[in-house]
Amino acid sequence: MKNRRTLNVGLISVGWMGRLHSRAYLAAAQHFPELPLRASLHTAADPDESGRRYASDVLGYQRTVQDYRDLLADPQIEAVSICSPNFLHHEIALAAIGAGKPFWIEKPMGRSADESRAIAERAADAGLVTAVGFNYRHAPALAEARRLIRGGALGRITNLRVSFLADYSADPSGALTWRFKRSQAGSGVAGDLLSHGIDLAQFLAGRVSSVTAASETFIKERPLPSGGAASHFSSGALGGPTGKVENEDYAAVIGRFESGAVGVFESSRTAVGPRAEYRVDVYGTKGSLRWDFQRMNELLLADDRAGYRTVMAQPGFGDFGHFQPGAGTSMGFDDLKTIEASLFLGSIHEDRQLAPSAADGWAAAEVADAALRSARDGRWVDVPQVTGTTTFDAS
Repeated sequence: MKNRRTLNVGLISVGWMGRLHSRAYLAAAQHFPELPLRASLHTAADPDESGRRYASDVLGYQRTVQDYRDLLADPQIEAVSICSPNFLHHEIALAAIGAGKPFWIEKPMGRSADESRAIAERAADAGLVTAVGFNYRHAPALAEARRLIRGGALGRITNLRVSFLADYSADPSGALTWRFKRSQAGSGVAGDLLSHGIDLAQFLAGRVSSVTAASETFIKERPLPSGGAASHFSSGALGGPTGKVENEDYAAVIGRFESGAVGVFESSRTAVGPRAEYRVDVYGTKGSLRWDFQRMNELLLADDRAGYRTVMAQPGFGDFGHFQPGAGTSMGFDDLKTIEASLFLGSIHEDRQLAPSAADGWAAAEVADAALRSARDGRWVDVPQVTGTTTFDAS
């Protein structure tokens, strides 16, 4: 393609998600050859030597640095991926904005709605495009679901049910890492999983305007981590010293949408049985649909009174045709991040917001924070309206 150019990207934190961002940048060039930008993996920043070594030896970054500030100060870096733990998101995102770098950041963007608001507003003031890791909305079956809903095929949307249940913290021997500490993670499952469910609900049916909720911490203490334990999959030693879990394992939310629809949201990180049971049901006056991440290439659709039928994802459903030639050949989780990378690169090229934006991240955070306030106070809470460009409500 004529006029194609290379964009030097920097990676901050070479953990699992940082490695996935890196692969997604490279895969975007193969699956979206029409993109006029090609990402060049320029610099990776990580304080851990093994992370830096992986970045250079396996991922192919040209250089590595210990301090992310050195990466942001490099004028050759044109965009950055922020894949650090939650407690560093706010600090690093504001530094990236100060350096004038467009950024792709994982959710939750901040430890609170206030931190997320600061990131979104500062990025907007700086005129920077952004991307937030709401990867589930990129599933082609959900793109088709949104098209059907927004096109009126289901009639007036009456209610939604959103369930994000996982077992990654179901084991009581799981170590008390930063994810369980309010000062470092902020909320628990509300920011980690429920924020995905909130984004999907708003992507499909518009803004959530008020909520009432309950939350609970089922495993109240966990063993202190051994040296180097950082993941929520890390284990500690039962019978050894323990510490208090400071945020919620479970949240149940009832929400009202601006449209008048009602939503029921449920999320758990300690459910025994579900591994990654992320499900959305949408009901309307003319029909309904259902999607489950565990069968992400299928959409259950009822648009008459004959009950649900299974519709396989196929070319014409979102970006499915960029990956597979026909229905029945499945896409996977990593492909959703490749779509996200392509949207981030496209946003930079067109200088307009195509990827899920920092404002989208702020909007989900406002719903999550309102739910946690309701859980504490036992009342309905209005969700503040955010400013800036939210792509969940774009046509």
